[in-house]
Amino acid sequence: MSQHAIEIKGLAKSFGQRKVLEDVSLAIPAGQTLALLGRNGAGKSTTIRILLGLIAADQGSVSIDGIDPAINSTQVLSRVGYLAEDQAMYPWMTPVELSRFLAPFYATWDAKLAGDYLDRFEIPKLTKIGQLSKGQSVKLGLVLALAHRPQIVVLDDPAMGLDPIARKEFNRDLVEHLQASGATVLYSSHLLEEVEAVADAVAILDGGRIVRSGSTESIRDEVKQILLPFDFALAKPKPDGLLDVRRFDDRLAIVVDKASSTIQDLSADAVDFDVVDLRLDEIFEAFVIGRTQGWPSQPKHDQAVA
Repeated sequence: MSQHAIEIKGLAKSFGQRKVLEDVSLAIPAGQTLALLGRNGAGKSTTIRILLGLIAADQGSVSIDGIDPAINSTQVLSRVGYLAEDQAMYPWMTPVELSRFLAPFYATWDAKLAGDYLDRFEIPKLTKIGQLSKGQSVKLGLVLALAHRPQIVVLDDPAMGLDPIARKEFNRDLVEHLQASGATVLYSSHLLEEVEAVADAVAILDGGRIVRSGSTESIRDEVKQILLPFDFALAKPKPDGLLDVRRFDDRLAIVVDKASSTIQDLSADAVDFDVVDLRLDEIFEAFVIGRTQGWPSQPKHDQAVA
């Protein structure tokens, strides 16, 4: 496997007049779990479909384990474990029957491993798939994505539609079985509270562009909320990296990227301020729906007429 298991460079895609992706670039090292975050319609699924060779890009290039899916999508799909939201499965089959049906399509299919996963995830082996619960169906999809021992796994909002307990259980299984195996994982989601527990790195996709990427730890370290006096901010320009502004009485709550520079400036001004650590979902919110128009400015006074 190459140094970067997944590489995306300058990706662009439009459907008619609607631009879905514009200059999207990502590099995921082998063994890393990257969460691709974005609201519905941000372009996450389109990126994944291009990456798997299911649709063609207008511009740019992608590769999985050094393979171009536009040239050899069959080879890519044979190496990747893929699980999408509401993945279709034959409802008249049982999990055991579906496992046996899929085995010939993968040279590395491990029937024993598939059976072990069915047991670990407590999936009824002999129950018709159409009679499984939503949570059991999602876990079955994960079993089928992993049974051929892929070193690269792509998950496209797989926990969508599950109740909170089932989502937590799914992600517990994900951590236990994927990260322990050393697989590279691209996990697309808009359920931020879940990916925070599993992601080594994060890329935020908004309006078809990557607006922020980096390790989960570094993003938490660099994006902070700062509480400062409103009157002080009134006389100052907007700080670099400002993402969001809210006023609470005589204080201003701002969210800033690369916050260390702002903190250093505030310390030099000897102003009374507080720094608040943010959760990943709060950081995501600041990037995609943050508003900076609330930064205060001195009122303009009419000049006297001579």
